[in-house]
Amino acid sequence: MYAVIGAGPMGLATARNLKKYHIPFVGFELHADVGGLWDIDNPHSTMYESAHLISSRRMTEYAEFPMGDGAPYPHHSELRQYFRDYAKHFDLYADYRFNTRVVSVAPNDDGSWSLTSAKDGVEKTENFDGVLIANGTLHEPNMPSLPGEFGGELMHSAQYCSADVFANKRVLVVGCGNSACDIAVDAVHRASSVDISVRRGYYFLPKFIAGRPTDTLGGKTPLPRAMKQKVDAAMVRMVVGKPSDYGLPDPDYKMYESHPVINSLVLHHLGHGDIRARSGIDSVNGKTVTFSDGHQQDYDLILMATGYLLHYPFIDKALLNWRDGDAPSLYLNCFHPQRDNLFLMGMIEATGLGWEGRNEQAEMVALYIRQLRDGKASAAALQSRIRQFGGERLDGGYNYLKLERMAYYVHKDSYRKALKQHTASLRADLDNRTSRSANAV
Repeated sequence: MYAVIGAGPMGLATARNLKKYHIPFVGFELHADVGGLWDIDNPHSTMYESAHLISSRRMTEYAEFPMGDGAPYPHHSELRQYFRDYAKHFDLYADYRFNTRVVSVAPNDDGSWSLTSAKDGVEKTENFDGVLIANGTLHEPNMPSLPGEFGGELMHSAQYCSADVFANKRVLVVGCGNSACDIAVDAVHRASSVDISVRRGYYFLPKFIAGRPTDTLGGKTPLPRAMKQKVDAAMVRMVVGKPSDYGLPDPDYKMYESHPVINSLVLHHLGHGDIRARSGIDSVNGKTVTFSDGHQQDYDLILMATGYLLHYPFIDKALLNWRDGDAPSLYLNCFHPQRDNLFLMGMIEATGLGWEGRNEQAEMVALYIRQLRDGKASAAALQSRIRQFGGERLDGGYNYLKLERMAYYVHKDSYRKALKQHTASLRADLDNRTSRSANAV
């Protein structure tokens, strides 16, 4: 029996594939329902009322469970229902214990895992053959300290839900990722003023080009990496201009070496003066913020859109091969190099990976568990490859920025190619056995 921690998009994909390959498991979920952060009623969700997908519906959905027709960028409420329908379709609800917190996970001397969970104040300890951790990567706020004492209201984007909080306030949004830009646009309609503090450059992509979702364009004729970076960057400049045209710093790195911002409105509002660009924060004194360029401004509310930290509070970091870096060092971001029954599911980011890419990861892991249990050569071959892992990652030759949030970023095509190769090998062993059984009958 295996344990699955989490019932968000990755947890559900993990549960579905374990069930598909007849691997018994128990799921653990903090909330009363599935969907993870996409359920805004989940106390642990970081969702906000205006949130939509930043990737398009068809590029994000699970291949075997397509979303219905609708707007290319669905609202979070539609996605919550999508995950509930997914769980019902694959009969996953009965496999989960809801309103249950995982308190601790630790190895036993015999190689199994001891998992302690708590529900209604009562703790329960059980042993499992293995553990698949799928509790998500976007729920623990990264809250850096301000250089000084702020005299107004300070909050993280994880706490943000409604633009009502901005009513008639002078607002500073710190950061310029996708959430930061969404929230700054929300604030325009309620705040008395909106500034955004940006330390480094970003590439900005509109959500639509020629009436089509931007992430559905291109890809039919693969280009060499360097050429793709140049061509796509030139296309972006042609469509939206340079960030410096809007008062923002231009990126000092090449296209795709950091996650781009997908937003059609933030540049519009910057260009109209509804949002003012500011440099990085140098100091804070009361309600006065001094920026690195010497400019000073007073604010009533500072919202820190400074991202999230990987957070697995129920297990010792050393058990995840988490050394000196910003993320655990695992083969394909999920396989522990020495522990065959511990998996970190969904610790993966890549432009365009979608939930199907994560489902492919889950299927590979489920097949590995099944074939390793059955003593198959394909699993032994993958096990040997995992043992040889030396910390390399599939970056496709891209020089990703040395940022904490980029520590588990990979090149989508390189990553999915590796997943499919391993899955094909593992499935071939399974198919051969099935064929022999059928012929015997």
